Amino acid sequence: MRAAPLAGTALVLVAHGSRDPRAAHATRALVRAVAAARPGADVRASYLDHAGPRPAEVLHGLETFGCSRAILVPLLLTAAYHGRVDVPDVVRTARADGLRMPVEISDVIGPFDGVVPDLLLAGLLRRLAEVTGARPGTPVRDPGFDAVLLAAAGTNDVVARGTVAQAAVALGDVLGVPSAVAYASASPPTGAEAVTALREAGARRIAIAGYFLAPGLLYDSVVASARSAGGVVAVASPLTDARDIARLVLSRVDAVTFSSEMQAA
Repeated sequence: MRAAPLAGTALVLVAHGSRDPRAAHATRALVRAVAAARPGADVRASYLDHAGPRPAEVLHGLETFGCSRAILVPLLLTAAYHGRVDVPDVVRTARADGLRMPVEISDVIGPFDGVVPDLLLAGLLRRLAEVTGARPGTPVRDPGFDAVLLAAAGTNDVVARGTVAQAAVALGDVLGVPSAVAYASASPPTGAEAVTALREAGARRIAIAGYFLAPGLLYDSVVASARSAGGVVAVASPLTDARDIARLVLSRVDAVTFSSEMQAA
């Protein structure tokens, strides 16, 4: 899809938020990466919880300074409660508080409508390559691992967990190794349980891919759990500001703009 014009449009990235200061640092880094990938774009960070500013605060501020339109991009890897309810509620509440500026919401940056974005896989592979050298299409004969574990935050939403499982399968298929999922909270399996299952199936050297946009306590806990079971030989960093993720954010923005243009035509 072609890059859509963004004159007068602000991009508001909506992160979950965390008490861990590393999370906000990672979100700001992604904001900078998105802005660098689309020169001239007005890109802002906002947070649903813990950190500030909150999305409504950013929207009201943009309107005050003359912004003509905003697109909210949920920095979420599953379309669970935060994406389905919290982000739309932000706009409804802002409207009730007097916001008049047009605001649209993009899809989450994780799998949507049964599709695992190629750019999401590219980001996961990039982070794995940083610690293992394993990149599809390169002449690495032995990537240093024989299974990959996708470590995620966790959710009670069965459908959302299904999309995480999709991402894990897609990642394993690209790498040509068995894959599994582990969660830090809300649902099994734990990191230790998932690693144990992979080892019982024959894996001896397991790499962990971080299905996180930022470091924090949940990332730390699921990695620590996985390591406790033995056999972990590499741990990839969270996705943070990987350029593939910046491009994925912009692809979600462009999809919103393209849809609006088609409706207006």
